[in-house]
Amino acid sequence: MAEWIKECPQVDGEVVRTVENAYSPYGGLRVMHGNLAPDRGVVKQSAVSDDMRKHRGPARVFESEEEACEAIFGGKINAGDVVVIRYEGPAGGPGMREMLTPTSAICGMGLDKSVALITDGRFSGATKGPAIGHVSPEAAAGGPIALVHEGDIIDIDIDEGTLTLEVSDEELEARRAAWVKPEPKYQVGVLARYAKLVSSADKGAYFG
Repeated sequence: MAEWIKECPQVDGEVVRTVENAYSPYGGLRVMHGNLAPDRGVVKQSAVSDDMRKHRGPARVFESEEEACEAIFGGKINAGDVVVIRYEGPAGGPGMREMLTPTSAICGMGLDKSVALITDGRFSGATKGPAIGHVSPEAAAGGPIALVHEGDIIDIDIDEGTLTLEVSDEELEARRAAWVKPEPKYQVGVLARYAKLVSSADKGAYFG
């Protein structure tokens, strides 16, 4: 192997970069934390434009991927909005579905530099823009994402790694007391068992 390495071309600084000339000083991922994600969330910060690393806007709340997509394709999402898609986590989905369709739609409509997305679902490597996933605890477990109301202001700071719902602790406690856990989407079968036994995303969403 040493002989093979000896024959390799020198680092060109573009395709293979040195530490001093790294593609990004931040790394690809950023773990987010705050009162909206006490057990963390994750964003692919390498795909976020500089002007969206900090964003503050009104929540647009959807109870499923399909509901969010209908609003996005229907032109009901505006620049500055923060799209919140919940009940798509490990238990709520169930299975933590990939939210590629809504993020792709936002990007395709030219809104990825003005609209953020937050979900307890997951993303693939194709996601672009300020899309924060794996938000934990998930909505189905009564996490704070389940308590967000339409129009609530959400502050996102990727540089600081913070995800803040601008609602008082007292108001959140009142909402938590009034929250009613939705019925599971599956009552019998493998998916029903999975939803009942799966762990939180921050614990690996393992089944057992």
